[in-house]
Amino acid sequence: MPDQPTRSRAATDETSGSRRDRERPAAPEPLPLPVVDNHCHLDIADGDWVETSEAIALARDVNVARIVQIGCDLPGARWAVDAAARHPELVAGVALHPNEAPRVDDLDAAMAEIERLAGAHDKVRAVGETGLDRYRNAQSGTGEEGMRIQEESFRRHIDLAKRLDKTLVIHDRDAHDDVLRVIDEEGAPERWVMHCFSGDDAFARQCLDRGAHLSFAGTVTFKNAAPLRNALAVTPLDRVLVETDAPYLTPTPYRGRPNASYLVPLTVRAMAEVRGDDLEALCHAIDTNTERAFGGTW
Repeated sequence: MPDQPTRSRAATDETSGSRRDRERPAAPEPLPLPVVDNHCHLDIADGDWVETSEAIALARDVNVARIVQIGCDLPGARWAVDAAARHPELVAGVALHPNEAPRVDDLDAAMAEIERLAGAHDKVRAVGETGLDRYRNAQSGTGEEGMRIQEESFRRHIDLAKRLDKTLVIHDRDAHDDVLRVIDEEGAPERWVMHCFSGDDAFARQCLDRGAHLSFAGTVTFKNAAPLRNALAVTPLDRVLVETDAPYLTPTPYRGRPNASYLVPLTVRAMAEVRGDDLEALCHAIDTNTERAFGGTW
């Protein structure tokens, strides 16, 4: 197993419960039609909480038939490309997470490696997750210089996604206005996804107006997430995606335990209830939307 990506180091508040309770939740009732978990970090759980092959099999058993594996630093990106080549259920995304960019010794060399990996295999469908993270930047003490490097990295990832015709996957934490500013200045690629969407309905409309797909995670099931549910309610059916961000953001009633793709049905059923959608119709839309957002079937 490679060194854990910065995403895992940066998310201790999201995983602290997992140290107290590692019991694996029971598998939920399978979905009536297949869906895709469009954002997962199998490398972080592999060899720790659930092996990759088992995670894929558990997901398949509940009709989560495909997974987008996201690499957040150079070791994670290499792992994602290799895993996508080995497992037919996976495609990959590669990038420097915004909290990783200020840590690298040579941004030029790191971005050259990300570009090489992005073009290494036809199953590498995405450049991401990239973006801006004001919350973690403040926590790490890197301040204005850290944000400058984050923004430079974000712009370079946008350019890469456009040049290679890859889907752009955006991480946005406490940085809504700046994310849209950079997107407007650089121009959005043809396909882009707001990963783990965290805004309200007004911000959702701003992203949708610019052509984004919005991806909803287990956070939509949390009691304090009413603004997020409002955003979900106004998102057109043809722009809705679902994800785990596993092993993080486990949906209710298992919040605090490690997450995995087989728990996606809990989130999808909650989404259908919020939206008033027929469950089969929502599953079909999620599957179709994910193919469109990530450049076709696999």
